[in-house]
Amino acid sequence: MMPMLDLLATGPGVSVQDLGRPGHLATGLSTGGAADRRALFEAAALLGQPAPLACLELAGYGGRFRVGAPTRIALTGAPMRATLDGAPLRWHAAHLLPSGAVLDIGAVEAGSYGYLSFAGGIATPEILGARSAHLAAGIGARLAAGARLPLGPDTTPGAPLLALPAPARFQGGTVRVIAGPQTAQFPLETRARFFATPFTAGRGNRQGLALPPPDAPFAADAPPNLVSDLIVPGDIQMTGAGGPMVLLCECQTIGGYPRIGTVIPADLGIVAQAAPGTILRFAPVTLDVAEAASPPESRWIAPLRAQAQPLIRSPHDIPDLLGYQLISGAVRGDEPEEDSP
Repeated sequence: MMPMLDLLATGPGVSVQDLGRPGHLATGLSTGGAADRRALFEAAALLGQPAPLACLELAGYGGRFRVGAPTRIALTGAPMRATLDGAPLRWHAAHLLPSGAVLDIGAVEAGSYGYLSFAGGIATPEILGARSAHLAAGIGARLAAGARLPLGPDTTPGAPLLALPAPARFQGGTVRVIAGPQTAQFPLETRARFFATPFTAGRGNRQGLALPPPDAPFAADAPPNLVSDLIVPGDIQMTGAGGPMVLLCECQTIGGYPRIGTVIPADLGIVAQAAPGTILRFAPVTLDVAEAASPPESRWIAPLRAQAQPLIRSPHDIPDLLGYQLISGAVRGDEPEEDSP
């Protein structure tokens, strides 16, 4: 029998996510998957997985969870307050979740999307080759309290627990951009102003993030003879209202707004994690720089594993501390002292 995950309580934006469904653009379905893909690779590095498995994406708030068999978990993405039977847990780390123990995850402390991953992954049925919910396309749905999800078994529950340094992508900052099909059609002064402007993140979701201009709108007129064409996550559309929109994982597949550039894959997580009020700046880079900064995802896990370190836990947070052998050997206490050399 498969171990089960019980969702005792959930926030409003909890869903199953993995790396999505590539290969369906021709039928109008974007890849989808996790909003912050790097968080899934961080979890894979912490849990010793060869590739990321399906997990829970927690948009803004987590919930309360319980498993029916011991399993290791990883907490990655936007940091959230987490406790296990009341004892605090470190974020960006792996932990052992005993059977019957209650894991509580609260609100985000920075960023937008946190992730709860399991050593054996979530084993719900695949749809078009993936388990992720694609909310814009009506595949899957947000999860509610009372849901039960099957988990793959943790084959090595006694594996050493690891932690990663806290990433820096939850506070905004500078995002690198390459030129796109319509970049050269924007006037030079418009491009200069765009790259000189600090934008404050507005409303966003899994489809995109709006960046209202801080002063006058950008020119809303599309370049002449512009026709709708393929768009992908990272594209920066200049909308009819004169404000940029950065497309994210559940964006549409065809669009007609002009694109001033495209965020490189290595920095797209910074945009996805930008909560309202976060400051973002854009910096143009060449294609060579972008390719060097954004290696294929298949090469993401190895350097993350190299950064992982053993998780150091406080004795106050180890409920079964007396079950550990903290010393070896014994003495009576009345042995004669040895002469000093």
